[in-house]
Amino acid sequence: MVSKLDNAFAFQQQALGLRTHRMQILAGNIANADTPNFKARDFDFSSALKEAVAGRSAGNLAMATTTARHLTGSLDDGPAHLMYRTPSQGSVDGNTVDMDIERAQFSENAIQLEAGVRFITGKFKTLMTAIQGQ
Repeated sequence: MVSKLDNAFAFQQQALGLRTHRMQILAGNIANADTPNFKARDFDFSSALKEAVAGRSAGNLAMATTTARHLTGSLDDGPAHLMYRTPSQGSVDGNTVDMDIERAQFSENAIQLEAGVRFITGKFKTLMTAIQGQ
């Protein structure tokens, strides 16, 4: 029974995890808007979600070792492959953060995150009603 519930919520769990990660990336871009040579980053949410649902993740790339005594490590940039945002207009200090774009992306992501949370909350309420029979 628990595995059926886990399977029912797996997609939403992946989506909310990616939305949360994207929120952190966008907040970092906004926080570094005045940092010289900072390069704004983001990722393609839809392709990252497709890969996460399929079981493929961009993170945890294993390092090659030549002997069994080497320590294992990973190159982890999170659950999605981060890309640099293409600047619409260059700046003198090399910073590529465009606050209008970042605010719009942040707001859109926040709305999508809230919608996902409300969807899961509604599903849980439906399940609780079914269990309690009220």
